[in-house]
Amino acid sequence: MKSAFKTLFFLGLTLFSSEIFAQDNKDNKLISLEALINKTDPAWPLVKKWIDSAKNKVEVLPVDSAKAKEVLYNAQMTTYATLGSVIYNTGGIMVDNGWIRILGSGSERLSRNVAEWNKGKTIKEYGDNIPYLLIADDAVGGFFAINYGGLGKDIKNVYYLEPNSLTWQPLGAGYGEFLVFCFDSDLSKFYKGLRWSSWNQFIANLDGTKTYSFRPYLWEEGTDIDKCTRKLVGIEEMYRFNIMKSKELNADKGIKKDDTQKKETKEDTKNEQ
Repeated sequence: MKSAFKTLFFLGLTLFSSEIFAQDNKDNKLISLEALINKTDPAWPLVKKWIDSAKNKVEVLPVDSAKAKEVLYNAQMTTYATLGSVIYNTGGIMVDNGWIRILGSGSERLSRNVAEWNKGKTIKEYGDNIPYLLIADDAVGGFFAINYGGLGKDIKNVYYLEPNSLTWQPLGAGYGEFLVFCFDSDLSKFYKGLRWSSWNQFIANLDGTKTYSFRPYLWEEGTDIDKCTRKLVGIEEMYRFNIMKSKELNADKGIKKDDTQKKETKEDTKNEQ
C-alpha cells in the first residue's frame, strides 16, 4: 500500500505540515477563533488548486459557516494549515465516489466532523493532549490518523489502520501529502485486495456514518474479499471494534514505525497540515 506514497516522493513532491493544535499549547488554553482564522495567507487556495486538478473524482461537501467556525475552534486548527483549511472551507471531502471520506466540519452526507469524531476516542475534552488525530476513513473499515506520538516517532505523519491486518501502518506522508495522494494516486493499487469486483456499484450512495464489515474477517489468513459476505455497520461501531481487536491481535507485535526524519524549512511549513 505504501508504494503509491513512494511514487509521490519520486515525482519530487515535498509537502510539509504546519499547524496550531491544542497539544502544542503547554497550558492547554484554547486559542481564540480570531487567532485561528488566517486572513492573509490561508492554505485553502492551495488545497483548492489540488482539488481542481485532481485525477480521481473529488467531491467537496457544502460547508455551514457557523458550524465550520465551531469545529475549527474545537479542533484548535489554524486556516494557515491545510487541515484547518479543510475544516473551515468544507463539510468534508469524498474521494472516489465516497470510498474515502476526509473529515471537515460536517455536512448532510458526512455528518461527522474532525473535532466531534475524535472526542471520546482520542481525547476526553477539547484541548487535551492527543496521541493521534482521526482525519479520514474508508468504505472497508480502514482509518487514517495524524500521529502525535501515540503511533510512532514520526510526529505529524499520517498512519493507516489497515482492515486486513489491524495494525497502524506509517505512510511516510504528512496531511498535505495525504490529500494529494487521495486526489491523484491510483487508489486501486493502494487498496489491492481490499476492493471486491463490484465495489463501485455500492459506494456512491454510502452513508458517511456507515462502512462495510466482512465475514470472514479481512485480517484472517487467506481471506478473499470477493468470497466474503458483507454488511453495513456504523462507523463508530467499526472503529471501536477494530481498536479492540487490534490490541488483542497485535499485543506482542507492537506498531510498525517509520523513523525517517524529515527536515523542515520555513518555506516548507505552508503546505503542512
